[in-house]
Amino acid sequence: MPPGLIEIRSARSFAETLGKFTGALAARGVQVFAQIDHAQNARDAGMPLPPTTVVIFGAAQAGTPLMEAHQTLGLDLPLRALIREDAAGAVFIAYNQPNWIVTRHGVDPTTFPSVAGMTKLLEAVVREACGDESAR
Repeated sequence: MPPGLIEIRSARSFAETLGKFTGALAARGVQVFAQIDHAQNARDAGMPLPPTTVVIFGAAQAGTPLMEAHQTLGLDLPLRALIREDAAGAVFIAYNQPNWIVTRHGVDPTTFPSVAGMTKLLEAVVREACGDESAR
């Protein structure tokens, strides 16, 4: 796995994982800004692609102070996760570690408590979406 990239296998179907992921964000008051259905876009272009959706989500209270420190963080914020199904039918959630994101932009993650909060949120939401209900 490349540095900063986390990928967790889900015990659920693609549709259920996606629904649980967005539901877990909503239950925590985190706004979902967009969902990009890459598989539908591929079908529209006459090309095959297994279920593949990017969910873009976040909260201005956490991201804005980081972007005030370094505006290029706007390339990677709000946060996003990729939910995908491989050719064998296995489902995964992938995301970039918040520490890696901010370090990439020259910001010390320890100077912003929101980075640890983002990490904790992602870990809990992904565990819940993948089938570990104890993450709630």
